[in-house]
Amino acid sequence: MTKISIQGYEGSFHQVAAQLFFGKGVEVITCNTFKEVVKIAGNKKASDGGIMAIENSIAGSILPNYNLLQKSNLKIVGEIYLQIRQNLLVNPGVKLEDIREVHSHTMALQQCYDFLDKHKWKLVEKDDTALSAKHIHQHKSKHIAAIASKLAAELYNLDMIAPNIQTMKNNYTRFLVLQREDAAKPVEEANKASVNFHTDHSKGSLAKVLTAIAAGGINLSKLQSFPIPGSDFKYSFHADMEFDSLEQFNDVIAQMKKLTAETKIYGVYKKGIWK
Repeated sequence: MTKISIQGYEGSFHQVAAQLFFGKGVEVITCNTFKEVVKIAGNKKASDGGIMAIENSIAGSILPNYNLLQKSNLKIVGEIYLQIRQNLLVNPGVKLEDIREVHSHTMALQQCYDFLDKHKWKLVEKDDTALSAKHIHQHKSKHIAAIASKLAAELYNLDMIAPNIQTMKNNYTRFLVLQREDAAKPVEEANKASVNFHTDHSKGSLAKVLTAIAAGGINLSKLQSFPIPGSDFKYSFHADMEFDSLEQFNDVIAQMKKLTAETKIYGVYKKGIWK
């Protein structure tokens, strides 16, 4: 059985992403922090890899996770774009008029304010959406609801008394699928790559790299800058690149290596489908 480290508890959106990529039978190792996710994903004896959120269509990039990736020995072997659907969950038999409190992670509560503002419930911030669902199940709460995923409802035998209550319906999180460098196999039909590079910081050096990428016919779907620790406002760049063939990508990488002080490939993989 495939064992994958995730951030959050069983029923979290990370577990939903793991099931979408590896199948329903995937075993998840729950972690409190992303740092722990990366550590366990890199441990051959502990797991077969990890899944880590990297950006959200509303909140933007999760910058600390790029730093974790940079310092790890992990390769990106895939990605998942998951629509974040928040649901109001209660124990069986509990009705809307019975609810007095709603528990969830602060981000989930914020994502559902339009729905929550229609009611006079007390909102209680918790560490995790799925953990909130687990707690109301364990305590057989009759007056407390949780906001969490459909998977959490299934795992903890809860009713989705109000589905899809998030204000912004077009809310997607992108997750990276990570494996150890020695375990990562070449991905068939790969058409996307994540690359980190830094230039010599001479005038126009970044423009030259971007021109080489464009001239190679590659679509730059993301460019994120990071300050280089210990330098005087010098930056490295994370680039997500989409291409038609590996030959095309390799030709551009060869050009980039001539124009940069360092270029590192984090992974060559298949572009994710929006779920």
